[in-house]
Amino acid sequence: MPTYNFQVNGEPVSVDAPADLALLWVLRDKLGITGPKYGCGVNVCKACTCLVNNKAVQTCVTPVSSVAGKRVVTIEGLADGDTLHPVQQAWLDLDVPQCGFCQPGQIMNAVALLKTKRNPSDADIDAIENICRCATYGRIRQAIKNAAAAMP
Repeated sequence: MPTYNFQVNGEPVSVDAPADLALLWVLRDKLGITGPKYGCGVNVCKACTCLVNNKAVQTCVTPVSSVAGKRVVTIEGLADGDTLHPVQQAWLDLDVPQCGFCQPGQIMNAVALLKTKRNPSDADIDAIENICRCATYGRIRQAIKNAAAAMP
């Protein structure tokens, strides 16, 4: 079985896995990182979203072989010690989550969006297309805007 070396949340990891094993299962089952969630398995719900080299990817359809030598960041790697990322703080300030299942993917997509658009429009936010069964989309939109305003 091949070995893949990459970083997860700033730490180097080495994983023995089949080339086509989804990164989601490597993170959850091999590395014990449970923030990315399995929702649909076909790149629709985006509950599994993480950042790979600062770009949002859906880990349920991303083979581990494609992240060799790259930087992966999960929801667990956003905070700086006890200081939450501005998006995480905005989520708390606005009491965004209800059930919370989709929130790691929502937050990771919001972080990726704010890396490219410092002042996103409603259309920009809607384009990230995460599915939230609790329908907290209004609070999600406002949290992203609040985080954008709070970012240095």
